[in-house]
Amino acid sequence: MSSTPVNHRKSATSARERRSSRGRRPGLAEASAGYRSFYETVDRQRVYTPWNRAEAHPDFPVLKRFVDEYGLHTKRCLEIGSSKGIFQDLVPDYTGIDVAASLRPHYHKPYFTCRKEGTLPLPDDSFDAVWSLHTHEHIPDLQQALSELVRVLKPGGFAMFFPAWQCRSWAAEGYSVRPYSDFGLRGKLIKASIPLRNFVLWRGLTLLPKRLVRHALFVCGIRPATIAYRRIRANYEVLWTSDSDACNSLDPHDAIIWFESHGMSVLNHPLHARALFVRTGPLVLQKAA
Repeated sequence: MSSTPVNHRKSATSARERRSSRGRRPGLAEASAGYRSFYETVDRQRVYTPWNRAEAHPDFPVLKRFVDEYGLHTKRCLEIGSSKGIFQDLVPDYTGIDVAASLRPHYHKPYFTCRKEGTLPLPDDSFDAVWSLHTHEHIPDLQQALSELVRVLKPGGFAMFFPAWQCRSWAAEGYSVRPYSDFGLRGKLIKASIPLRNFVLWRGLTLLPKRLVRHALFVCGIRPATIAYRRIRANYEVLWTSDSDACNSLDPHDAIIWFESHGMSVLNHPLHARALFVRTGPLVLQKAA
């Protein structure tokens, strides 16, 4: 489901009309509104996932290394958030799944759509490997989506989980790319704060205390039942920047804690102390046998 920015402009008037709702974090039902219709109708060639060859995708080297390293060429593989299916020939036994029925003509291998309630129409323990690239930041019910990923993976199977981590709340309104003149006083202050809020040291100071607390709880045997993440407002009208359509923001450390608490080993972050400092990149997982 990965997005690329499109050069659209809304009038300053319409932007200001939405200003009153920007400060609120949407609930699950509100985040789901417009989700399916957007991904059914978005232009997949010029606006969204414009790549037509696997090798052209920026994450192709990471995915190919995952397939090669874990010997998945002869395994049954599922891609969640498969979009136009450009990776369907990476392995012989491939299945794709996404939210939009309109994507089906892109496939010459099995393709499914998620059920209306968000579950996958696939049996338990049915795939040797699952991968998902830049998808879960767009799924309103993240808890359900992660549980479904674990459910369909066979015991002992491998997964690569690679969303866009820590999506920015200001992406929906394009604060980083639009001029100051588009915004009122509050918007100008938000735009001016972005360089500081993106600064690595600032982000570390705001993230590390929370990570330390959750790490300590995990070490003490307290396992989270639900994934910790932050809902953010998605823009299904204008893709100002990449991930303007993201509806949640997930810290990779929280994902590591959740997966480790639900029968999955995080193979590329085996030491939890090391996981305290993870910034980006995929999580490589294995389900308990």
